[in-house]
This record gives sequence, C-alpha cells and structure tokens, in this order.
Amino acid sequence: MTGREAGAATGATGATGATGATANGSGGPEYRIEDLAHASGATVRTIRAYQDRGLLPTPERRGRANVYGETHLARLLQIADLLDRGYTLASIKELLEAWDAGRGLGGVLGLVAEVHGPWTDEEAGRITRAELDAKFGGAQDDEAIAEAVELGVLERVPGTTDEFLVPSPQELAVAVELHAAGVPLLAISGHLKELRGQVEHIASRFLEFTTEHVFARYLGHRPPTDADAAEAASMVRRLRPLAQQTVDAELARAMRMFATRHLHHHLGAQESAIEGSEARPVLLPLRTTRAVQDLVGPDQVTAFVTAATEREVQARTLDGLASSHLIANKVDEKG
Repeated sequence: MTGREAGAATGATGATGATGATANGSGGPEYRIEDLAHASGATVRTIRAYQDRGLLPTPERRGRANVYGETHLARLLQIADLLDRGYTLASIKELLEAWDAGRGLGGVLGLVAEVHGPWTDEEAGRITRAELDAKFGGAQDDEAIAEAVELGVLERVPGTTDEFLVPSPQELAVAVELHAAGVPLLAISGHLKELRGQVEHIASRFLEFTTEHVFARYLGHRPPTDADAAEAASMVRRLRPLAQQTVDAELARAMRMFATRHLHHHLGAQESAIEGSEARPVLLPLRTTRAVQDLVGPDQVTAFVTAATEREVQARTLDGLASSHLIANKVDEKG
C-alpha cells in the first residue's frame, strides 16, 4: 500500500472518530488540522504552507478553529500524487486552478499516468542475498552490492536485511553472464555507468525530437486542454516503443559492423577479405580532417587522404618484403 493509499484508508476511518474527525450534518467527516495531517500523511506545517500558496481551499472557520473536510483530504492526496510524479508545486497550482475553473483534469491526469507508467513490459523481481551470491559464483562482495544499489540495479526491501527488489531482471541476468565470462563486478558497474549516460543522452534527444515535431501542438496551453491532453496521451502510447525499436535496430547494425572489424583485426585478415573491393567511409578525427583541409583545401581532402593512405600501404608492403628478404638471406647464410 502506498502512502497515498494509506492516507485515503485512514481518512475513511476518520468519519468514525478514529483520527479525531467528526461527522458533519451531511455525513462527511470533518477534521481539525492535526487530524487532517494524520489522515493525509502530510504535516501540519505542510498543510499551512499549501494554504498560504493557494493550493488548498479555505477551511471553514468555527470560533477559533479551522475545520477541514473531505475536499481538503482529497486535494492533499492529489498533491502528494503529483509530487511523486515529479511535478513542482508551481505546476501543480496551475493544474488545480484549471480544475477549479471548470476545465477538468481527466485528460491531464491521464497524460501524467501515461508518461509516468512503465515503459517496459518487464516485471520486477525479488532476490535474497544468498541467491545473489550464488548467481555470482558464491563470492560475497559487499562493495559490488553497494554499487548495484547505488545504480538502482538492486533496491533494498524495507524491513529486511538480506532481500532485494530487482527492477530489471534482464539487466541483472546480463551482469551474471558477463561475470561468468570473466568480467569483474566493478568493471561491469563501471561499464553500466558509462552506458547509462549515453542512453540517457539518446532518450533526451528522442524526447526533444518528438516534442518539437509531435507534442508541441498539444502544449500550447498551460495546462493543456482536456482534449489535447487526452490526444497527447494516446500519442505517447503509439510512440513509446519507437525509441527502443530504433535503438535495438541501430545497436544490432553497429555491433555487427564493429564486431566484424575487431574479429578480422585480431585474426590478422586482410581488409579486402572483410569488405571486398567496395569503397566504404572511414571516420577520421576532426583535428586530422581540419589539418588536411587547411593544407590542401576542402575540395581536395578526399584525394589527399586516399593518396596518403595508398603511399602508406605501399611503404609498409615494401618494408614487409624487405624484412622477409633479409630474414631469408640470414637463414641461407646459416645454412
């Protein structure tokens, strides 16, 4: 049960006096500020701060005390939910003001739920420390465990000392296979850190791209209208898998290309055996390209690099032949 659900459950008992709330003439619970804080999970100080910022309706004044009702409890739970989803208090105020003005929040909250929901079909799992140690060869590596928790690969289960939540069992399975192949655990976590930064850059660029070309038309209003938000939520569902599909396809292409190059390089195969006689692009450092361009002009860069490469190949071929000839002569002399 989440904090919001617990607060709602507590609020439901408030009408019977479990939290000090009393029932009004219409049958709804009434709360003193301390009781409202207990029912919602917020603090008295937080409730007063929300009132000062206009996030809560004005309570009813009775004598020297303020009286709160179900509307205030529902609003506090809603604010907590939006804060959990990453909204700032300023943006929450805009949303609530739009709702109070009669514009509705159904579409907006639907969009929030769509974006904040799971972006993968993978289901989280659980694992004990003993099971974890067994997967990694029986070694107890507290430093590696701490690193995995810091990276979010593992999450400690509250109330336990030897059980972990595994948000992505697939990611853990990859680490197990790499370790079994001989990769040290700390090297795996270091690689994950590097990879995560690169993937986050890809995700950021994809969001910028889709926002500019797709979602900008839905964001003309702050907050968006109910209809625009609902349509944007539908678009999120359609576009959500595209980023992963694109990355999967490009990663497969790049892995094949670089794995082939690495394999033939380490086997000492000739480049012609890899690619045939077809021309293909070669990446050069930017400083090298600029130096060549300054030397021969932008129109002659390709010709210059081609000629220089051919000269280098010819020189190395001649060196190889000369070396082989020298060795053969020494063998003949010894014979």
